[in-house]
Amino acid sequence: MRGKSRAAVFAGVSATALLAASCSSGTGNGANTATSAASSAAGKAGGSITVRGCNPEHPLIPADTNESCGSNILDLSVAKLIKYNPENAAPEMDIAESIESADNQTFTVKLKKDYKFSDGTPVLAKNFVDAWNYSVANALQNEYFFEPIQGYKDTKPSADKKTPAKSKTMSGLKVIDDHTFEIKTTEKVSNLKVRLGYNPFAPLPDAFFKDPKAFGNKPIGAGPYTVTAWNKNQDIKLTKNPSYSGKFGGKVDNITFKIFSSSDAAYNEVVANNLDATDEIPTSAMIGDKYKTDLPGRAGERETGGIQTLTFPPVKADPNYANPKLRQAISMAIDRDLITKQIFNGARTPADGWVSPVVDGYKKDQCGQYCKYDPAKAKQLFTEAGGVPGGKITIAYNADAAHKDWVEATCNTIKNALGAECVATPVTDFSTLRAAVNARTQKGPFRSGWIMDYPSIENFLTPLYATGASSNDSLHSSPQFDAKIKEAAAADTLEKANALYQEAEVMLQETMPAIPLWYYKINYGWSDKVDNVKATAQNEIDYANITLK
Repeated sequence: MRGKSRAAVFAGVSATALLAASCSSGTGNGANTATSAASSAAGKAGGSITVRGCNPEHPLIPADTNESCGSNILDLSVAKLIKYNPENAAPEMDIAESIESADNQTFTVKLKKDYKFSDGTPVLAKNFVDAWNYSVANALQNEYFFEPIQGYKDTKPSADKKTPAKSKTMSGLKVIDDHTFEIKTTEKVSNLKVRLGYNPFAPLPDAFFKDPKAFGNKPIGAGPYTVTAWNKNQDIKLTKNPSYSGKFGGKVDNITFKIFSSSDAAYNEVVANNLDATDEIPTSAMIGDKYKTDLPGRAGERETGGIQTLTFPPVKADPNYANPKLRQAISMAIDRDLITKQIFNGARTPADGWVSPVVDGYKKDQCGQYCKYDPAKAKQLFTEAGGVPGGKITIAYNADAAHKDWVEATCNTIKNALGAECVATPVTDFSTLRAAVNARTQKGPFRSGWIMDYPSIENFLTPLYATGASSNDSLHSSPQFDAKIKEAAAADTLEKANALYQEAEVMLQETMPAIPLWYYKINYGWSDKVDNVKATAQNEIDYANITLK
């Protein structure tokens, strides 16, 4: 059945009146599904494809990239110790021959001996050790991920970078020989092996240290592809790495990520067979499953390890949202069921916590009452909090992706429940929004999302909500939360660790640094020129395995 007009949700029509909207069926286990015939296993190797891209926030340095626009490129061009299986995100050995530890505190890493960077130089143990030390000593965006390693604090400069670090290297890293190095952590780390497939842990070639700026435009990695050109605001071109010797090679010879100013523009190009793949279906095509008609046999969906949130600004950036009761009130004023049905046509799942159901360790209803739509309770908390100074709530979002409709719908339910003005506020593009967030100048709650870097409950908590963490956009700080996640990291079994992480997650109810909205499914489409188009558990298309028909 065709869904009703999206205008209905903006006008405040009740959820009951909107239940006629049809919902896309989920797979229940995160598997890829196509709208009709699945992509065949056969395909022609070689050739070139073009896919939707977006503007990376930073130069393409692995430890300085923590957003999807840049990560999509690095996932193809760098190799790490571990590779995450595209179907289920299970960690598999890549550059590592083995990673062994008897106590979860001292790890011996042995490398395969045939890996090379795209400039032809070999991947050696020192390339990992030097890269990780550089990331911390130079305070790159993701240096926080090295925090468990001994000597991290002595190697990290002051926050303003005016006070130099005591050491240029972490004492917990030691090169044993060309293909062996040792990692020592300050405490037991139960999931360190799983973490080592995240991009910041990639090795860097000697050429990087000679010219980091040049590397940022054309990274030299050990992955199946290499970046040949980055034309700012236009495209990023990749070609097969001639030196690649791993087992995760790509199928086509060339991949071009074309940068679009909106998901609608990219989608229309796929419909017209002028673009080979898009990892976003605009909300205008979701209603009534219009995209299935537009792309017969050329669209798919799957559940992924991702969550959409609204993050509150740091108190110093905007003290108007400092009261946890106000944050809780706004969360309870959002009708997640209505929005996921009417705007996304069932292609999102209302969130009941801060951790995706896809990962091991997820526990139901961790957000409790605060993620349940309750206008009366929301209004009560809003009144107790004294409302919002000025009487207006703003929600910022990047206008170069499919966010406008759901942000406006979210504002509408907030306005109806709280009686306060709510304004959806577009920002030019993702890079611009992130620049304001990172500069701590963004006012009001802003659209945020998280796609797992590695398949662990810890990855949805530590990087986002631990004091000083690399992606802690709200500058959330709770000694109790920090103590609990440290206790979890030191647990001697995964089961114990997960239980402790769950205790940490439920603590977020009280501070509400970010509002959980819904869990991701990736909806994607492709042209009639390509085959074997599938999505990964990490909410991206498996570009390396696309083939031409």
